[in-house]
Amino acid sequence: MTHQFPTLSEAQKRELHETALRIVSPGKGILAADESVGSMAKRLAQVGVENTEENRRQFRQILFSADDRINSCIGGVIFFHETLYQHSDNGVPFVKLIRDRGILVGVKVLAAVYKAMSDHHVYLEGTLLKPNMVTPGHSCPTKYSPEEVAMASVTAMRRTVPPAVPGICFLSGGQSEEEASIHLSAINNCPLAKPWVLTFSFGRALQASALRAWRGHKENEKTATEQFIKRAEVLFPDMYCR
Repeated sequence: MTHQFPTLSEAQKRELHETALRIVSPGKGILAADESVGSMAKRLAQVGVENTEENRRQFRQILFSADDRINSCIGGVIFFHETLYQHSDNGVPFVKLIRDRGILVGVKVLAAVYKAMSDHHVYLEGTLLKPNMVTPGHSCPTKYSPEEVAMASVTAMRRTVPPAVPGICFLSGGQSEEEASIHLSAINNCPLAKPWVLTFSFGRALQASALRAWRGHKENEKTATEQFIKRAEVLFPDMYCR
């Protein structure tokens, strides 16, 4: 049964649309820092760091305290629930730390498909989609080229995503940092018509190098931040992340 909700005002629609466009403005994408406690446990275990709330806070602080170079690369940050209530070493809430740089903050709870969104009269111009790229599964013996991955990914989006959606922010979905960056570039160079901005919502593909550099040691924080900035800057080397 279709649910009836109040219609958004023109001002509300405009604000939502402008917010979505800010996040995916040229050269920008999303830092997906919304890993659950369980997901962070796996990542921290890889570098021999105990999965405590303080260690999770310290690592996310490394990302959030990167200097102004990151402002031209990151349009939005997705927080995990606990991160909303965490602070920097100086007592500044992480939410404020990000917002003061002109970067938008959000929490991920999207569970409905576009049919349900239509039933609920969701204003599509104020939404963004976070899908995986279309890549071969782990057991697939065939090695597909970045161009083939891009063609499959864009084709899938063209068949399902309304053109009213301002941007599609692809997940790195188990890919290495290099693979995710190469595939994102190929997606943007795909010759098919693309009515949306195609950008990133990367977690591991933006954080893995920083995590390896940090390894839970205070003296490695600056090096880890530099690794994070380096990864962000290479995502759109020919655009605005310079």
